[in-house]
Amino acid sequence: MSFLQAFILGAVQGLTEFLPVSSSGHLVLFQNIFGLKENVLTFDIAVHFATMLAVIAVFWKDLLGILKHPLAKLTWLLVIGTIPAVLIGLTLKKTVEGLFEGGRTLGIEFIATGLILWFVESVRKGDKKLDGTSPLDALWVGIAQAVAILPAVSRSGLTIAGALFRGLTREFAAKFSFLLSIPAILGATVLDVPDALDLLKSTGTIGVPAVSLVIGMATALVSGFIAIKWMMAVLTRGSLRGFAVYVMVLGVLILIDQLFVGRWFAALL
Repeated sequence: MSFLQAFILGAVQGLTEFLPVSSSGHLVLFQNIFGLKENVLTFDIAVHFATMLAVIAVFWKDLLGILKHPLAKLTWLLVIGTIPAVLIGLTLKKTVEGLFEGGRTLGIEFIATGLILWFVESVRKGDKKLDGTSPLDALWVGIAQAVAILPAVSRSGLTIAGALFRGLTREFAAKFSFLLSIPAILGATVLDVPDALDLLKSTGTIGVPAVSLVIGMATALVSGFIAIKWMMAVLTRGSLRGFAVYVMVLGVLILIDQLFVGRWFAALL
């Protein structure tokens, strides 16, 4: 992995983690384009961890409030919302990892993400903020996050869509989605660390140059911070339909490659 590739992949991870377009899907997409199909696990872990730091940097006041009042309502909503992803991550981790190989399912999942985003913009908008959000609402959003364990199904897209569908305000839907990403990213990191250690033991290397790792993390942190701020503004004043169109078009292009070209992605069937 070159320094330029690390910079691009870090920027892709930081931006797409918080925009509703699937960071994992885009990482697989660009890694396939760059021909980086082996020994990228450590890099993936590092840039995902960096995006978690971006969330902490943006919402540090909310997190400080949680630490000061650990039994407050927001804490319990986040706990409930995290449970489905924990259950799916512990039971289906290896199965889901198989879906990443070759980007076989990317096209279909990008299109599915787009359809969900388009649909949720068509339903009635709600007015629930923290006080009006129920445990059932949090569980619904948590289930959406668990479904987003699929490679090109956007975690932020599905959790925001799930929150909007349950009647949360656009601003609180985004905040809840981003806060919910902290335990999700941390948990995924913990689950992947043993595999990274096995790689280190078997090859004597972390898979990518240390400088590339640092460049990727720094770029992911900065771009993630920018993406969160921008997404909050978009949800407050704009629409998700532009993102929906983007991922649906991207999904169609990937399917064309899979069905007719075979240049970057494994065949669909």
